Amino acid sequence: MLSNGWLLSPAGTSIDAGDLPLGMDISDDGKIAVLINNGQSKHSIMIVDVEQKRIAQTLVIKKSWVGVVMRKDARGFFVSGGNDNVIHEYALKDMTATLVRSIPLWKERVSENISPGGITLGNNDSLLFVATKGSMTLYKILLSSGAVVGSVQLPAPLYSCVYDPQRHRVCVSVWGGSQVAVVDEESLAIVKMVRVGDHPCDMLLSKDNSRLFVANANNNTVSVLDLSSLEIEETIGIALSPDAPNGSTPNALALSRDGETLFVANADNNCLAVIDVERRGRSRGKGFIPTGWYPTALRCAGNMLLVTNGKGMSSKANPGGEYIGSLLGGSLSFIDIPTGKRLDSLTALVYRNTPSASTGMPEWKLDNPIPLTKGCTSPLKHVFYIIKENRTYDQVLGDMERGNGDPSLAIFGKKVSPNHHALADEFVLLDNFYVDAEVSADGHNWSMAAYATDYVEKTWPTSYGGRGGTYDYENEGIMSPSVGYIWDNCLRHNVSFRNYGEFMDEDLSSKGVLKPNAKGLMDHSSPDYRGWDLNYLDTKRAEVWIKEFDAYEKGDSLPSFQILRLPNDHTAGTKRGIRTPRAMVAENDLALGMIVERISRSTYWPQSAIFVLEDDAQNGPDHVDAHRSIAFVISPYVRRRVVDHSMYSTSGMLRTMELILGLPPMSQFDAAALPMFASFTSTPDLTPYVHRKNIIDLDERNLLGAYGQDRMETFSLAKEDEAPDIEFNKIIWRSIRDTEMPAPVHSAFVLAGDE
Repeated sequence: MLSNGWLLSPAGTSIDAGDLPLGMDISDDGKIAVLINNGQSKHSIMIVDVEQKRIAQTLVIKKSWVGVVMRKDARGFFVSGGNDNVIHEYALKDMTATLVRSIPLWKERVSENISPGGITLGNNDSLLFVATKGSMTLYKILLSSGAVVGSVQLPAPLYSCVYDPQRHRVCVSVWGGSQVAVVDEESLAIVKMVRVGDHPCDMLLSKDNSRLFVANANNNTVSVLDLSSLEIEETIGIALSPDAPNGSTPNALALSRDGETLFVANADNNCLAVIDVERRGRSRGKGFIPTGWYPTALRCAGNMLLVTNGKGMSSKANPGGEYIGSLLGGSLSFIDIPTGKRLDSLTALVYRNTPSASTGMPEWKLDNPIPLTKGCTSPLKHVFYIIKENRTYDQVLGDMERGNGDPSLAIFGKKVSPNHHALADEFVLLDNFYVDAEVSADGHNWSMAAYATDYVEKTWPTSYGGRGGTYDYENEGIMSPSVGYIWDNCLRHNVSFRNYGEFMDEDLSSKGVLKPNAKGLMDHSSPDYRGWDLNYLDTKRAEVWIKEFDAYEKGDSLPSFQILRLPNDHTAGTKRGIRTPRAMVAENDLALGMIVERISRSTYWPQSAIFVLEDDAQNGPDHVDAHRSIAFVISPYVRRRVVDHSMYSTSGMLRTMELILGLPPMSQFDAAALPMFASFTSTPDLTPYVHRKNIIDLDERNLLGAYGQDRMETFSLAKEDEAPDIEFNKIIWRSIRDTEMPAPVHSAFVLAGDE
């Protein structure tokens, strides 16, 4: 079981690949495959011996992303150089690749954000076409000279391109524009911009070159383009059910040897959809094949499918503090193409892997304050949603005896976070809660939409790995789900809401001018509440919020839904002179306690529910899973002083809030997730919460030699022209000794003279 409640039971056999394989191509004879790994840690190229089902060679590459194509003669291949803005050419002989040359896209603009992605060969392998994400441009390269001989800019970031040899055209998936651009090979003139689904990515020609199949990752569809008329002749649904919300994420395609069966990699459903495409315009689904976690590339070799699983085969624990981005090792599966009863049994297995099937019907009673379905009444009328940053369960609550924690990992335990502990003790302790995200880039999307698009999933590892790209994930545009975020859901269904700090422009925020990055948040966001700014205190944020809340209570005009961002438990590390991690967590803890107390002492308390989570859990260890995190549910209707061991997730918390507010689900994930029914009771307890004062000095600063500092410094404690002040040395030493920081603390103190 994955940390989001979905089960994995991959068909076929699998071998380890590298970190997040995103691209793969295969020789015409099906004997050799080349895949590229484009994750947060090491990028690499792997040469695969298909017959032996083994990795024959691994080459480390500085940067790469998505694009790989083999020559027809299988004597070489080309690979995208990612944000190095180059294309690498390799020779291939006896399963061994050798770098031939690196072709720059623009020599005079090496540092420009070009970011090549998908690539294709054309005109009998004499031309190479390159689709770029950064510069939104299709480039044409003459391979005899390696020169860029033409380019055409398109209206949005591109994903891939396919050469149409019959019409001498190039089809380009405009990833951020919901279009396929059809471009003339010679002049690079745009023949037509064809409207398809949202986030068109991988594309594939039919065997007779008459049709183009286009995977629409942000919808549950594949568009079929008639290449003669350049009209869409069919749109194929590939989800597990026809009425499923978005979230299947079709992102890779392959055709059977006879061209009659289309295979579609549904990344977020962890399966392949099998589609009969023999009869034009009348395609039909035949079934599904289970894969590993997040399939990203797909090729057919005779009667066998090759599938790259971007996140591998399991979610993992990280008790040693292993970074979550490095735990997502990919895999390569070899699957014999199933037919008949075998396909039927695999299809049934895919359905059993969904959370709604694997967990069964949630336990719910008629008097539960959380409605079972939209339209049921609830005593709860006001929902407060508080988003914090990056902590695991064990880091904060691992020292709570009643929960499944490891106290040795609780570096921000009760002394640092008394309010977190009191809330978990006085209300309900959740020790089996998991965030759906890996990092903040996808974390704020999952927390606001119960989904992260393929753009987010495929680009944050490059950015977090220091290989270029920008953090544009708290915005609207290519990064956004088709249905938007929870505030858009509120707007569509006339639910009043107020935003405090989420999706606010951080650059303007630091100057004191706040501006939402999403249209739906305009006129619904506090102009005084800071967004992401770790130099600003969370207690100051709490004071700004309390001031507005006081006014709402006075006027009896409180919105039904409020979003509050409290980011400082992210911490700013151990750089000398800034506030220590535990001081920042303690200050965040105090702010949370202040907000909860204010709500619990208001006239709105009998009708209120407060939900608190971390957007991700990337910055800490956990002995159960790197996705396990702290979460809190606070309300008069919450069961007091109990432990709820139910397996909950980010999407499950969102679903619970949606049910209270009368909102439909936004994706397949909140639709299928387990609502938090077991944490609630029909009998309210109106006892208010009293916040705990901080124990830790909130202005405690990192001293020289704090853990993780990247350089050694020497300094003298002696006053000028005087003997060393031995007592002062002792005071400094005691302060270091008594500081509860993770070992080892790399410090050395030498007392001068006889002492």
